[in-house]
Amino acid sequence: MNNFTLRTITGLSLAFIVIISLILNKWLFAGAFLIVTVLGLNEFYSLVSSETARPQKIFGIISGALWFIGYALVALSPNVALNLFDTGIGFFLIFLPILILFLVPFGELFRRHPNPLVNVAYTWFGLVYIPFSLSLLILLGNKLSPVFHGVPVLLLGYFILVWFYDTAAYLYGSRFGKHKFMERISPKKTWEGTIAGVIIAILTATGLSFLFREISRIDWFILMGIVIVFGTAGDLFESLIKRNLSIKDSGSLLPGHGGILDRFDAIFLSAPFVFLFYIIRLYYS
Repeated sequence: MNNFTLRTITGLSLAFIVIISLILNKWLFAGAFLIVTVLGLNEFYSLVSSETARPQKIFGIISGALWFIGYALVALSPNVALNLFDTGIGFFLIFLPILILFLVPFGELFRRHPNPLVNVAYTWFGLVYIPFSLSLLILLGNKLSPVFHGVPVLLLGYFILVWFYDTAAYLYGSRFGKHKFMERISPKKTWEGTIAGVIIAILTATGLSFLFREISRIDWFILMGIVIVFGTAGDLFESLIKRNLSIKDSGSLLPGHGGILDRFDAIFLSAPFVFLFYIIRLYYS
């Protein structure tokens, strides 16, 4: 089975899992991305670990999982969300990630590994890069989000835009791409593929605006712009990490794609900006 077939099967399977979990149950969706969070952190910390860098891998993975679970509880549990400050539970869950970040340098005091600043920096970055971004997806799917038959429209549309843009850019770029987009970082990314991805993203945003009228057309195009700019930046940044570490793929967990970081790179960097757009949209609606 060639790489294209493996990539297609894996991509469709992941898309099916995400969409079905969104439709069936938000807790199921949160559970799926909790798994992605844990696997992604394990992958990242394993990649950057070396003789000169020893991030706090176990603490980082456990803390990242707790971070994600805390935000999921705030977003999806009505009692916690409605009594955020009355009970103090919601406030603690929101404050927990800040506490975790400050525990990292404290933990370094009891380790005997060299380069403590590097260790802390890698541990911090893994926590912000993966669980923080993915936990915002759960907040995007909370009860304040516009819904279509119970499905959070903004979150579903975001995934569709990311998938269509990324797939079109990959397919057209691998077949017809000649002019390198940013060769020093990603030799395979081309202008032809990027332009094809943009065209498909525009068509997708237009289709979504007709299909889901709960969100205005201009909002769909703003969301599209965020996906194009920051999704591309996320892809390039992950390529920069791999180039710095002299590796081809971040892992081998996902056939045809590589690792978790390879598959979700666009989401890691674009999700915070989508969430910011979501908050602004709520404020001015």
